[in-house]
Amino acid sequence: MSEESDLEKTEPASPRRLEKAREEGQVVRSRELATFVMLMTGVTGLWTMGGMLGRGLNQVMQGALRFEPATAFDTSRMLSGFASMIWESLLAFLPLLLLFGLAALAAPLLLGGWMFSTKSLMPNFGRLSPSAGLGRMFSTHSLAELVKAIAKSLLVGSVGAWVLWHRLPDAIALMNAPVQEALLHMVDLVLHCCLMVALSLLLVAAIDVPFQYWEFYKKLRMTKEEVKQEFKESEGDPQIKSRIRQQQRAIARRRMMSEVPKADVVVTNPTHFAVALRYEEGRMSAPRVVAKGSDEVAARIRALAAEHRVPLMSAPPLARALHRHVELGQEIPAGLYTAVAEVLAWVYQLKHWHHSQGPQPQAPSDLTVPDELAVPERTT
Repeated sequence: MSEESDLEKTEPASPRRLEKAREEGQVVRSRELATFVMLMTGVTGLWTMGGMLGRGLNQVMQGALRFEPATAFDTSRMLSGFASMIWESLLAFLPLLLLFGLAALAAPLLLGGWMFSTKSLMPNFGRLSPSAGLGRMFSTHSLAELVKAIAKSLLVGSVGAWVLWHRLPDAIALMNAPVQEALLHMVDLVLHCCLMVALSLLLVAAIDVPFQYWEFYKKLRMTKEEVKQEFKESEGDPQIKSRIRQQQRAIARRRMMSEVPKADVVVTNPTHFAVALRYEEGRMSAPRVVAKGSDEVAARIRALAAEHRVPLMSAPPLARALHRHVELGQEIPAGLYTAVAEVLAWVYQLKHWHHSQGPQPQAPSDLTVPDELAVPERTT
C-alpha cells in the first residue's frame, strides 16, 4: 500500500492526538501576539515609570561624571565605584525588568497556556537533513511567514512614517527649546510613536492567531486509517474484544450451570424459558434466581435439572416474569412472593412424598402474576 499523503488527512485530530502533541511540546503559539504583548508592556512601563527611571539614571550619570582626584590614582576605588554604578543602574531598571518578566510569563497564557516538556529539548537529527530543510523552506508555512513579514514591515513602516509626519513640527521645534524641555518632549514623541507602532501590531496579531490555530490543527489532522488504528489501540481490537466477551459469557454460563444441581426447583415455560430457584431459610430473605436461560440454554438447564433430580415445574407466566425481571443472583420481587411460595410448597410436599410414599402432590395451577410483572407469551 502506498504511503498516505497529506491530502488524505481529512479527519480532525482526536483528543489523544492533541494530548500527545502537547507532551511533545507542540502547542499553538503566535510570535506576533507575544511581540505585541511585550511591546505594549515596554511602552506602558516607560510611560508610567519613565520619570523614576530617568531620575535613577541621572543620579548614576552624575556620580560617573563627578571627578575625584583620589579615585583617579586608586584602582581599587575606581573598580568599586564602577561596580556601584552598575548596581545602581540595575536597581533603576529593576521595576521595568520585572514588568517584562511578568509579561513574558503571561503571554503564553493567552494562547496555548504554559507547557513544560523535555521532549522538545531532545536532539532531532532529522532537522539536519538538507531535503527536509528545503521542504520547510518552500512550504506553505514559510510562504505565509514571508508574506506576513513583508506585510508587517509595510504596516509598521507606514504607521511610523505617518506618526513622524504628523509630529514633524513638534520634532523641529525641539531644536529651539531648552535642553531639559527638549529631552522631555523628545521622550514623549518617541513613546507616542512606539505606542502607535505597537497598536498597529495588534492588527497583525489578530490575523496571525486564527491562522496559527488553523495551521496547528491542520498539521495534526489524521487519516481514516490512523483514526481506526488509534481506536484499536485505545479501545482494543473489536475481534479480540468479541472473543473476550464470548469467553466471559462461556465462563459465566458454566458458573451458572454449576448452580443448577443446588437449586430447589426449575420453573419452565415449558420450552422457551427455564429459571432455577433456590431458597435457604434463615440465610435468604427471599428465593433467589441461580440460573436462567432461553431456548438452547433453557434446554441445558432442564436436562441438567433432570439429571440431578431437581423438580421441574411448568408455569409459563411465572417463568416469563422471572426471566424478564430478575437477574442472576438477585432475589425475586415482592410481587412474585405468593406465586413462588406456592411453587416451593409443592416442592417440599414432593420431597415428603418421595420419603413417605402416599398420594403424589398436585402441581399448583393458575399461579397469579401481577399485571406490572406479566410478560406476553412469545409467538415463535
